[in-house]
Amino acid sequence: MSRLDFTPYRRTTVGFDHLFDLLESQARSNSSDNYPPFNIARSSEDNYRITLAIAGFRPEDIEITAQQNLLTVQGKKREETQEATEMLHVGIANRGFERRFELADHVRVERADLADGLLVIDLVREVPEAMKPKKIAVNGAATLTAVPDTSEDDANAA
Repeated sequence: MSRLDFTPYRRTTVGFDHLFDLLESQARSNSSDNYPPFNIARSSEDNYRITLAIAGFRPEDIEITAQQNLLTVQGKKREETQEATEMLHVGIANRGFERRFELADHVRVERADLADGLLVIDLVREVPEAMKPKKIAVNGAATLTAVPDTSEDDANAA
């Protein structure tokens, strides 16, 4: 097991303790259970998608819980009816599972869909207006406006 040492970063950063704690705990709890397999994709700067391969599960077998900064997806194994069939090979996993995803601040679940054995969870980051960057005027001076770039016009004129 490799040990991650964030000490140099902890010395030069303030307020990122939670991030380093998350990274260290993730490295410690890196389990070998890879069921169910999943993908995480980013479609734009503020939109994400988690896709889990959960063949054999129905919507009523799945429980998705979103708490502050934590998304938990649970699949409950349902009782199989005893049929007169003898199984020669069982390759489709029908076991319960729990997957946890740490979410950044202001990320919320927009929707979840189950189709063709894939559970798709769409996430969106919504930063409150009060937390968005603002330009601050120095000494009460008027705010500066951007000067339009005329380099393309000069190149076209030549």
